[in-house]
Amino acid sequence: MTELVLQPTATAQWHALVHDAQRVCHCDLDEDLESYLVFLLMRFVAEPELAARVMALEYLRGAAASGRVRAERLRAVGDQCLLYSGLFPRRAERRLVCTSYFVSLGRTAYQDLADSFTRGAYALFARLAAAFVPLMDVLQTMRDLDGRPCPDLLGSAELWRDTGSVRAFRALVKATGGVPAPRSETGAGDGPLH
Repeated sequence: MTELVLQPTATAQWHALVHDAQRVCHCDLDEDLESYLVFLLMRFVAEPELAARVMALEYLRGAAASGRVRAERLRAVGDQCLLYSGLFPRRAERRLVCTSYFVSLGRTAYQDLADSFTRGAYALFARLAAAFVPLMDVLQTMRDLDGRPCPDLLGSAELWRDTGSVRAFRALVKATGGVPAPRSETGAGDGPLH
């Protein structure tokens, strides 16, 4: 575990932790994405019930709503999926889904939100959808900084295959000493050797 350095405010503390995680996982988020992640973490600490919802139902409710309610619900789904996939990937296992399920649902929620509106503020949600996996990688690295690596090797292989996670790829290379073969698009070669 790295040395804990306390910052003067909660915002500064979260910012320092996000910055350290970016450095460790070699991921450079721009200022807007980094700020969004910091404030999401601060909001989560204030509202821990965010992590106790069924995402597919929340997404359907959001997609069926309109106007401001739609925007709030889709944002909540994207945010919660980001937290699940980044900080709580073992919850996916307990719910019998893979972490990439939350990645896919979160990306979709953010992108639907971005597509629903044309005002400038919603452009951020298109960027969140596009950068979902690097944001997840930063959050998972934050767990590593605390000495609790996640996901395990099999989970890393699945996450890399399904999402292209750079962090998961590096974990596989480090653990095996080799470079994993990419899964083919056609399915050829995915089964046992002939």
